[in-house]
Amino acid sequence: MPSTKRGIRIGGASGGFTDRQRSIASLTKCDVDVIVGDWMSECTMSWHGAAKHEIRQKGISDAERAGLFDPSFMDTFTPALPHLQEKGIKVAVNAGASDTEMLAKLVEKTIKDQQLNLKVAWICGDDVMTVVNEMLAKGEKFENICFGGELKDWGFAPLAAQCYLGGAGIAEAFRAGADIVICGRVADAAPTIGAAMWYHGWDRDTDLDQIAGALVAGHLIECSSYVCGGYYSGFKDLFEGCENLGFPIAEIMSDGSCIIEKEPQTGGEISVGTCASQLLYEIQGPQYYGSDVVAVLEGVKMVQDGKDRVIVSGIKGNPPPTTTKVGITAKGGYQAEFHFYVVGLDLEQKMEWTKKQASRYVLHSMGENAKRFSCLKFTLNGYAQPDPENQDVATADIRVFCQTKDRSLVVKDSMEVPGFNRWVLENFLQSCPGATIENDIRQSAGKEFYEYWAALIPQSVVNHEVQLLWNSQTIDIPPSPSCKLYETRQWSYETENPVPLSSFGPTIRGPLGWRVLGRSGDKASECNVGFFVRYDDEWEWLRSLLTIPKIIELLGPEYNGKKVERFEMKNIRAVHFQLNDHLDRSYNASSTYDGLGKNVCEYLRAKYVSIPTKFMRRGTI
Repeated sequence: MPSTKRGIRIGGASGGFTDRQRSIASLTKCDVDVIVGDWMSECTMSWHGAAKHEIRQKGISDAERAGLFDPSFMDTFTPALPHLQEKGIKVAVNAGASDTEMLAKLVEKTIKDQQLNLKVAWICGDDVMTVVNEMLAKGEKFENICFGGELKDWGFAPLAAQCYLGGAGIAEAFRAGADIVICGRVADAAPTIGAAMWYHGWDRDTDLDQIAGALVAGHLIECSSYVCGGYYSGFKDLFEGCENLGFPIAEIMSDGSCIIEKEPQTGGEISVGTCASQLLYEIQGPQYYGSDVVAVLEGVKMVQDGKDRVIVSGIKGNPPPTTTKVGITAKGGYQAEFHFYVVGLDLEQKMEWTKKQASRYVLHSMGENAKRFSCLKFTLNGYAQPDPENQDVATADIRVFCQTKDRSLVVKDSMEVPGFNRWVLENFLQSCPGATIENDIRQSAGKEFYEYWAALIPQSVVNHEVQLLWNSQTIDIPPSPSCKLYETRQWSYETENPVPLSSFGPTIRGPLGWRVLGRSGDKASECNVGFFVRYDDEWEWLRSLLTIPKIIELLGPEYNGKKVERFEMKNIRAVHFQLNDHLDRSYNASSTYDGLGKNVCEYLRAKYVSIPTKFMRRGTI
């Protein structure tokens, strides 16, 4: 462990497999001790997990197949290797997916090929399919944490199961001398937690406030440039340099507080606003759960400490839970979609015309086959602006979407063979005026999709280990002795002592987003959305306005009738809502455009409310 008492500086290199590949090499040019990165998601877990099942079924050897790790990682990592060794920068990433060992060995080989001397470790234990099957056989229910129900009643056969590991294994790998730690499914913030635990020598059983601070720091930088202005609802102030937003750096102090900065000479910004936005992303309530600690978010504080520098503090830590999240993947079947474009006036009536024809003619053509679709939806998306400036902006999309377990209904060699695309297409010549079909109808040929089941698994049954490649040593990582059983995962409340809205004076009707910023995201089929403002007087209005009934009202037809939960973060002037089971089974199975929940906030910010005119004198965001 380094002897210095300064904070550990950790660069956030990747927020997912689609991130920019310059990241690790760029961060080696910065003043950092460790670089972390996240190449995994619930989406990619399903892809790789299902592929691993197929490989096992077919008996394909490791020598005969490609690795089921992130395919872009090595192109990001390899150019940085000489700089990592020269500057003594360590790396911890969750890019291993379903082949963590194979990726770790490839990393080790690449290091040797470059005649460098860096030690590689990898983390295992996240693949728990065997454990899940054993527990099912003994009667374990694996209740879905989003919408309830037992796994045995799911209706799908589990193919893969990965659980979320914490950062303790990464800390032990660094203590053992590792320079590079390759992980599979550790939690997104776990590499940051592990690095900080190693550097500061925290006791995982007693230094809970400190570890909770590192959990929040890890959450802030886990999505790379999101905290630097990416996906920020105040984006209009950041156009200069927006083509090259910086990557973030968190300096985590020994007390768990942190300073968030960014890569110099890049676009974007680090502000209380960008940090609050990222904090509100993909949380589920006042308690932010990790395998190492539970962070209580209500008291979080953020202070602007100069340009591109925010101090984050006030995080309290509770003991880690006895369980951790497990994502279980199954083949859901096949899905397809067909698109009609409609133009001009009377779009709602044109939609009704299409639906009526579909419900009578198309369903009649399908006959008994219609019952074999588990999902068949018609939606009108978009609108024609009044007095349109061109034909494109007068065009809307009628989307016909289906899902089925029967491959023959959607996968055809020819449109002449009866099937989904043929049944929809042959209705075209009796369409409404201004309708046409999409030029590229490949989406109407079915593709496989996956169902995802989110549950909890005891940490005690997870075989969490560190594998040191340079000496073939294995380090066991048992659960923390301080683990606690949480009977209630979250608490929810309306605001205390709300201020009468009339006390704010005259109002004007307009979009909530004229004065309110926010962020939303997904966890399986759950959607969270948080809103915040920049001024104390606006906070009094926001916390009084945004009640649970008000959010349900603003959701309108998007509200699914499920439970909505609420809590506040006063110090950053934020109100957070959890929309239970809002996202139709999660990304890989979703029948909606917004399977990741990222756009729910912007939808709600566009809804009209009564805004005090005195706030509007400050202008629109």
